[in-house]
Amino acid sequence: MAIFVDPPLWPAHGTVFSHLVSDTSLEELHAFARTAEVPERAFDGDHYDVPERRYQDLVAAGAIPVEARVLVRKLIASGLRIPARERSKALTVPLLERWNSTLPGQEELGLELLERWGEEHRKYHSRTHLLAVLEALDSLTHPALPARSVVLAAWFHDAVYEGIAGQDEEASARLAEDRLALAGLPAPVIDEVARLVRLTATHRPGPGDHAGALLCDADLSVLGTDSVSYARYLAAVREDYAHVSDADFAAGRAAVVHQLLSLDPLFHSDRAQTMWLEAARRNLAAELT
Repeated sequence: MAIFVDPPLWPAHGTVFSHLVSDTSLEELHAFARTAEVPERAFDGDHYDVPERRYQDLVAAGAIPVEARVLVRKLIASGLRIPARERSKALTVPLLERWNSTLPGQEELGLELLERWGEEHRKYHSRTHLLAVLEALDSLTHPALPARSVVLAAWFHDAVYEGIAGQDEEASARLAEDRLALAGLPAPVIDEVARLVRLTATHRPGPGDHAGALLCDADLSVLGTDSVSYARYLAAVREDYAHVSDADFAAGRAAVVHQLLSLDPLFHSDRAQTMWLEAARRNLAAELT
């Protein structure tokens, strides 16, 4: 278990930056950063960006200085490295292409949504999550395409995100109603998109609600990832709620996990159950323990 830092070589904001990583866990990395007073906003998925003026302080605090190529190897070996395509800032072009194929002629609205999904305070509820939900929809409906109303609901379901359960979904649904009306979509389509967005507050679609089940399954697909990806998801969620104390977050998160485990079914389609159910139950039970 060790913390590593590479030389300050990476230019940005009028200075050069180093990268701070752990070879073991994000928990270890965050603990070191807190002790060294590295701000949370400096975290970028699998590392902290630290300016040149902090380099010697970090080494004195126990970070092991290594060459940049060695740091990358350490990060890859740890299993914590996030592939480039999963980094939120790198997803503008592929997401915009998806948007333009869903709602042609509305690129300005797509850019507004991407700006919202790319807000600085978002860690889990970011463009990475948006792409994951869209790709999950593709997996659940392949070889057919998901209905446009479901895809639009995915784009809007966390378009407003302030970390307030229930209120965020309602505000996102209202945003969808406003923007899609301006885009000229028929009222029944707008109503369906808004309904689906509101449904993500509970993830409890009614009997026969195939569109709702599809969106809920895609939104919760992160629960069925491998243990490393799940740990990264938990770390990002904690950052989304950085303003909440550890005790309050633990209590709130435990309530969320209990609520998820109480969903029957957790996933609705046979395909989602096959792909994600076993791992999701294992991940949730381990987190609760």
